[in-house]
Amino acid sequence: MMGARVTRVFKLFNLESRAHREIGKAKPAAAPRHPGAASQPDPDQFQEEIKKKDEHLHTLLKDVYVDSRDPPVNVINNERSLPSKTEERRLTKAGQLGHLDVKTIPKGKISVIEALALLNNHNRSPNKWTAETIAKEYSLELKDVTALLTYFIPFSVEIFPPQDKKALQSR
Repeated sequence: MMGARVTRVFKLFNLESRAHREIGKAKPAAAPRHPGAASQPDPDQFQEEIKKKDEHLHTLLKDVYVDSRDPPVNVINNERSLPSKTEERRLTKAGQLGHLDVKTIPKGKISVIEALALLNNHNRSPNKWTAETIAKEYSLELKDVTALLTYFIPFSVEIFPPQDKKALQSR
């Protein structure tokens, strides 16, 4: 309570002279206006200019010939939707999710299920499922298939033996 009284005294000290000093200071001048903003044209003048016919432009317009044809009508396919892009698509090879499965995939791409299936086929019989065979079967590029077979190894578990004999033995 006592601190508030002391603070109020200092706040109100010499208040009137401080206010006169602040009022007496020179105020900064306003920024100059853009010269185009000072002379705004009359809106009626615009209306008259719009309605006025320009003979030179009218003669140029007479020389222009426009030929218009209707665009071809887009045909809706069986699924009642239009394809977003005109890219080649292929049907997927495998899927167990029924109506949740992706039905078509753009050429040059594969689904996760297909990737796992082709890797499994390649691991089981690498002579039959070579990179060239997989590339033809799934419409992929050969370099992508070789990279996939080289670097994508799913579900490989390696157990390293312990380095020292003091390690705990599993039961």
